[in-house]
Formats: sequence, C-alpha cells, structure tokens
Amino acid sequence: MARETAEIPTVAGRLLARTDLFAAIAERIEWAKPRIVVFCGRGSSGHAGVYLRYLFEARLGLLGSAAAPSVVTAYQRPPDMRDALFVVVSQSGRSPDIIKATEVARQSGALTLAIVNDENSPAAAASELVLPIGAGAEHSVAATKSVVLSMIAGARLVAALARDGELNDGLRHLPDRLSGALGCDWSAWADSVAGAAVSFVVGRGYGLGCVREIALKVAEILRVPALGYSAAELQHGPRASITPATPVLVLRQNDEAATAIDDFVRDLGDTGGTAFTAGGAAGTLSWIGDGHPVCDPVLMLIPAYRAIEAAARRRGFDPDNPPHLRKVTRTL
Repeated sequence: MARETAEIPTVAGRLLARTDLFAAIAERIEWAKPRIVVFCGRGSSGHAGVYLRYLFEARLGLLGSAAAPSVVTAYQRPPDMRDALFVVVSQSGRSPDIIKATEVARQSGALTLAIVNDENSPAAAASELVLPIGAGAEHSVAATKSVVLSMIAGARLVAALARDGELNDGLRHLPDRLSGALGCDWSAWADSVAGAAVSFVVGRGYGLGCVREIALKVAEILRVPALGYSAAELQHGPRASITPATPVLVLRQNDEAATAIDDFVRDLGDTGGTAFTAGGAAGTLSWIGDGHPVCDPVLMLIPAYRAIEAAARRRGFDPDNPPHLRKVTRTL
C-alpha cells in the first residue's frame, strides 16, 4: 500500500497526458446529449462515483444518480435508461453485480462508460466507451492508485466536457502537487484514530466522496469503526454522537462549501471536540496549500493513505491484507 501510494504522481501524469482519449470520449458523450448520469460502483469505486456526481452536477448541470445493482440482479426490474449516461467505476471490472448492471443499462438505452484499471475486464467489455486509468498492478487489497486515478480521470473528462480552462490548469499542476502531498505527515490524526473506539471524517461538496473513502480505509485497515459524513448531514442527528474523545478528520477545499466546514470546526472546538483539519489558513494538519477546489480533496487522500498504512503497521496489522477482504469482491 505504501509503495503503490507513492506511485500515484507518476501514473497520474501518464493518465493526464492522454488528451486524445479524453477528447474522443467527451465528443461521443456530447453527441449522445444525456439528460442524466448514473454512477455505478462498490466500495472505493462507489466513493469515486460520489466525487464524480458532484463534478457532473456542479460543473455540467447534469442530474446525477447512484445505481442500485440489486434492482437488476436480485429484483430483476431494469429501469428505463434512455437518455442516460451510465458510468461504471471499477478497479477490477469483475464483480458480477457491476457487470450485470452495466449490461442491463446498455440494453435499456444508456450510453455506457467504464472507468476501469483493467481495460480487458468484463465490465469494460460490457461498455460502449472505456476510459482505462492505467494505474498498473495493485497488489494491496486496499486500493489506492486506482481510486485516485478514477477520480482524476473523471475530473479530466468533466473539464473536457465543460471546456473548463481553470480546471484543466489545476489538473496540469496535479502531478507535482501529488508529489508534494506525499510529504505531508498526518500521523497525529492516524494515531489518535488507532486508539479510539470510533472516528468521524467530515467534508462537503467535492470532498464528500474522499471523506467516505478515508472512512472506509480507517475501518478496513485500522479496524476502527469510521463514519464519513457531510458537514451539513451531521446537523441532522449524527453530531450528537461526537464526544471530546472522538477524533474527527475534516477536509476543507477552498470553495463555496468552506463556510459550512469552518462553522463545523468552530462549533466542534467550542464543545471540546478533537478536530484534525486539512486545508485553509486554520488547518492543523500539514498541507501543501490550497489549490483548485476540485483537485484538493483527491490530493488529501495521499497523506491519509500514508498515515493509515503506517499506523496499521505500528499496531501490528498488515495494511496490505485486511481480514475478510479480497481484491476482487464477487457480490451479486
């Protein structure tokens, strides 16, 4: 996991250099004129889908939705997918429910796009369009490279569709900023989590998918229950379960969602809570400085991954092989 996290800047640079690939896929999507985008993925790939949903809605004005594979596998009731873009995100492309959902979406009228690490996988074969992220082999059961590159691939595609020069510029600087993020030390947060009964990860907007991804990694690698929430959603009940003994990691990107994050951190401090904040002038964790708000939450995965991996080893856990998990999860 440590080695594969360190490889992310290099493989990200290779992916972002494939401008012709992104242009061709964007042209096909523009020709189809979808009215809705449906995102399909499990686990970390599902969190990449959450990130992409915010991008497609906020940057392109396209309504997004999360697929429910059991609708077509368990209930066998395929929905009408005409005028939809169906985006399947998968590291292996081999989970039976993901493959079936993609096949049915295509049969039901959707334009299907696979964002996959293995371009020869069944999920890729089931899709009309394939965006291979080129992360290379991942030997750690806990995915790192493929998660980050799936998010970057989606952001680059949205930039092409939106003709967003500012986002493209942010993506051009991303490999260097990814290298810088490798030097950020979040061990104080990870060690606090490792000794806790439960932890929270909080963000908003573009950061929500990354919040949920970090919470998953804490749960599977450090074996500490972790909950990933929107700062807004916390106010609807879960905030009551955060005590001064609960470590809270807060991701803050410098955009319109920052005010809600700042309010949450201030409120947490007023009640004796323990916040570890990344981003912004008041951040308490080492950071490389604010960049493009679409890119920064993805960058924050890097020090989180590194801190979780190192803390697991200090506790005698193997971060590359968490118990009860497999590299290819065959759910149906």
